[in-house]
Amino acid sequence: MVSFSHLEEGTPEERWLADPRLHSTPLVEPLPADLIVVAAHPDDETLGAGGIMRRVASQGGRVSVIIASDGEASHPGSPTHTPEALRARRRLEVIDALSVLAPAARVQFLSIPDGKLDAHAGLVEAAVAAVLNATDAAPTRTLVVAPWSGDGHRDHRAAARAVSSAASPRGVRHLGYPIWLWHWADPEVVPWDRALAVPLSEDELTHKAAALRAHSSQVEALSSGTGDEAIVPPRLLAHFTRDREIFLSEEPEDSATLRAAFFEDFYARHDDPWGFETRWYEERKRGILLAALPTRRLGSVLEIGCATGLLTAPLAARSDRVVAVDASAAAVDRARHRLAPADHVTVSRAHVPGEWPTGDFDAVVLSEVGYYFDPADLETLIGRIDGALADDGILVACHWRHPVAEYPSTGDRVHHTLRRVPGWRTIALHEEDDFVLEIFGRADSESVAAREGLV
Repeated sequence: MVSFSHLEEGTPEERWLADPRLHSTPLVEPLPADLIVVAAHPDDETLGAGGIMRRVASQGGRVSVIIASDGEASHPGSPTHTPEALRARRRLEVIDALSVLAPAARVQFLSIPDGKLDAHAGLVEAAVAAVLNATDAAPTRTLVVAPWSGDGHRDHRAAARAVSSAASPRGVRHLGYPIWLWHWADPEVVPWDRALAVPLSEDELTHKAAALRAHSSQVEALSSGTGDEAIVPPRLLAHFTRDREIFLSEEPEDSATLRAAFFEDFYARHDDPWGFETRWYEERKRGILLAALPTRRLGSVLEIGCATGLLTAPLAARSDRVVAVDASAAAVDRARHRLAPADHVTVSRAHVPGEWPTGDFDAVVLSEVGYYFDPADLETLIGRIDGALADDGILVACHWRHPVAEYPSTGDRVHHTLRRVPGWRTIALHEEDDFVLEIFGRADSESVAAREGLV
């Protein structure tokens, strides 16, 4: 952990401004429709993300702010303010600052003891998860920003970890905003390859400056007495009045969609790569999936990621037409051999979503493949499925819930994304520790009992 004090001179802003990397970082794009700002202490949100809050709010987006602690320990030796007085004052300062930046913002105070976020990180994670679960914006249009995990402050690191635990499984972008980095570091320390910028307009700079002044307990001395010094004096404040805000990606690297070569290599090394043929777990899961289907006959079916055709065969027995695709040529060959007697089944090699079969379908089956896609490709895939489903069609999604290091996503993240698709609703759900099975239909889909006139 870095050791520093706000009383030190720190790195002058001129040194940062002289570094061309500060001015050439890529932009935060696209602008989120739903912005969640997490602060370890009151004023973090304004210092690190005041400009982006102003922009999102002024363009009609939603802003939610979670303040983890009340910052009552900012002046432990103050001769004029007790921790209780600081707590009350700093809460009001947040409200005043947000009234300038994003008047409609929803703000939540968690009142975790200042300096103890690591012992209460679960409260931060739960608060962020609750906001994410309540949003109807797609994960790719949602952004969570929080203090950067490498900022050198224990509470900032704890907040970053808690946010990551909530955002990552849901496929939501998580960016960190540095606060103390600008004070203790030099430009060579910054991971510029992970940096993104939000250049600020004159309007945004003006509103951010006004919001910063609202945090008077931090940007001004509480009194002339020792222990009441400004926590964010002018030399430090200069880092936050520059014409851009810098964010650092907290996302894991190497999260691109898995390509066909990954699967070809897997099939080359294993006759039964995932134990489809031999494991009771797999046999039982297929049985649960088939029993959960809301109709006896499925009509026209698209199976994405058919593998060797073990699920395709029982689907074909209940369907008029099956189009089964897989990215692996080896898998397609085995599936074709297994399904050769079924002349209403077509098995072909395709790497979705870029390659997509023609036609409409009464059912699309997405079993154990969603976590192979990065967020952008998953959104594209969902759009393709939505466009291909008949008006009364269903999507059958089933996925392993445990993280796998090589995969860019997780089963839980995939299903969280599916639940946010406009016009879809869950009509059947089965969850276990190891897998989740969910069947989606259009918003006006009827239950099985309703279809059969029982209700």
